[in-house]
Amino acid sequence: MELSSPTFALWSEIPVRHTCDGDDVAPPLQWQGVPDRAASLVLIVDDPDAPDPAAPRTTWVHWVLYDIPPAATGLPEGGLQLPAGTREGLNDWGRQGYGGPCPPVGRHRYFFKLYALDRMLPALAWPTKAAVEQAMSGHVLAQAELIGTYLKRRP
Repeated sequence: MELSSPTFALWSEIPVRHTCDGDDVAPPLQWQGVPDRAASLVLIVDDPDAPDPAAPRTTWVHWVLYDIPPAATGLPEGGLQLPAGTREGLNDWGRQGYGGPCPPVGRHRYFFKLYALDRMLPALAWPTKAAVEQAMSGHVLAQAELIGTYLKRRP
């Protein structure tokens, strides 16, 4: 599978519009090469450099989507018009939806990870990244990754 965005390339800077310094809207995403056997897709966006890339202590979760229909070929900007049947998990702000890059210090890496699964996931009481990863364990057919970076603007 391949995952891309028309607004930023692999290892390039994520545009301000998609961060806390801008409109904090999800970037548009496109993918191709989903296996024919796929029953659902999962998208996880996280930052392994939190809070400081020089001394990371945690991976901050920015967005969790699961049960994306395998016929979908992407997500529009904003992440508000999700394909029918898509479920939203919780990010590390404790809410559903996209939360853009907003690093406290240094240039962080943001991993957009797309997984094709051989099944739909069950309804999850608290759909955190960990709960979704546990539910999809042993069911991943393929995966793709897009990595962008961001350095927060200072006043």
